[in-house]
Amino acid sequence: MLDIVKKLTSLNGPCGYEHNVSYYIRDYVKDLVDEVRIDGIGNVIATKKGRLPGPKILLTAHMDEVGFIVKKIEENGLIRFEKLGGHDDRILLAQEVKVLGNSGEISGVIGTMSAHFVKFDDPSKVRKHTHLYIDIGASSKAEVEEMGIEVGAPVTWATEMKVLGPKGKEMIMAKSLDDRAGCAVLLQLVNELQDETFAGVVTFLFSVQEEVGLRGAETAIKTLDVDAAIALDTTAVSDTPEETMDKTLFLGKGTGIKVMDFSLIVHKTMKNHLVNLAKEKGIPYQLEIFPGIGTDGGAVALANNGVPTGVLSIPSRYAHSPIELVSVADLEATKDLVKAFVLNLAEDTSFEW
Repeated sequence: MLDIVKKLTSLNGPCGYEHNVSYYIRDYVKDLVDEVRIDGIGNVIATKKGRLPGPKILLTAHMDEVGFIVKKIEENGLIRFEKLGGHDDRILLAQEVKVLGNSGEISGVIGTMSAHFVKFDDPSKVRKHTHLYIDIGASSKAEVEEMGIEVGAPVTWATEMKVLGPKGKEMIMAKSLDDRAGCAVLLQLVNELQDETFAGVVTFLFSVQEEVGLRGAETAIKTLDVDAAIALDTTAVSDTPEETMDKTLFLGKGTGIKVMDFSLIVHKTMKNHLVNLAKEKGIPYQLEIFPGIGTDGGAVALANNGVPTGVLSIPSRYAHSPIELVSVADLEATKDLVKAFVLNLAEDTSFEW
C-alpha cells in the first residue's frame, strides 16, 4: 500500500481542483471494477459486483486536500492568497508550496520576515493569512503572469512523502494524507477483492470538495441507491503533550471506529457490527468520539430516506499541515476491517435501526 500512498500524495488536488487525482483513480480502477465514471462535480464512482446476491454497500473516501488559491498578484511579484479548506495561520510562515499555473507547477514559499527584524516586531503576533504572501522569485506582476500564474490558480503544499520510525512501526509523513490515505485503503481493497467471492454490490466513491463542506459526497449520494455505507477518513489523535490533548486516540493503536463527530452520530447497528468484526478478526481498533471534525459520512447518512452509515478513522497527527503523519499499521488495520466488512456480507445482512 505504500506505493499507492506515495503516488496519491504526490498528486496535487486541492478543493475544487482535484482533476489530477480524479483521472488517476479512474484509470487505476477501470480494469478492476465493473463500471467507473466521473460525475459532473468530479467524484469518481466505481462499482464492483459480487458473485452472490446481497446488499448494496457504499465505501467512500475524499480525494481533495486543503490548499490555497491565488487572490491577487502584487505589482512587485508577490502573490496574495485565500484558503481552500481549514488552515492554522500559525504554521503558514516559511512553508514551501506549489502554484498550479497554466504552464505547470511553480515552486514558491510563503514569505516571512527575517529573524533580524523580530526585535522590532511583536514576536507573539500571529499574522492572518490575508497579511501573508507567496514568493515565487518574480519581481513584477508581468513576470508572474508570464510564468502562467493568474488569479484563481490553486496552490498546494510541496512536501514529498517520507517513511519515518523504527522497522515494524513505520510512519508515513506527507501532505494530503487527509484523505489520500483513505483513498489508498480503498484502492488496495479493490486490488484484494479481485480473487475474493463476496455478496452484493460495492460502490466506491472517491469524493471531491469534502474540506469545504462535504459537497462531493452530498452530490453523489443523491444519485446512488445503497443499503448502508462506510466512510473512510483520517482523524486527529490526542496523544501529544499539548495541554488540550486528552489521550483518547493514539497513533499506531489501530483503526478508529467512529461513535460520534460533529457531522454524525453513528448508526448503532453499523458501529456494533464493525466492533464485533474487529474483535472476531483480531483487528486492532479504537473507539472515537471527536466533535472537532466531520466526514462525508455525515452527508451520506442524511441522504434519501437515511442511510445506515459507519466511519472508519485513520489516526493522524498534524492534520491540515504539510507534514501529516499516519501509521502504516493503522492503515493496514483500516483496510483489514473494511475488507472483513465486505467479505462478511450475505444476502440476509440487515442494517435495520
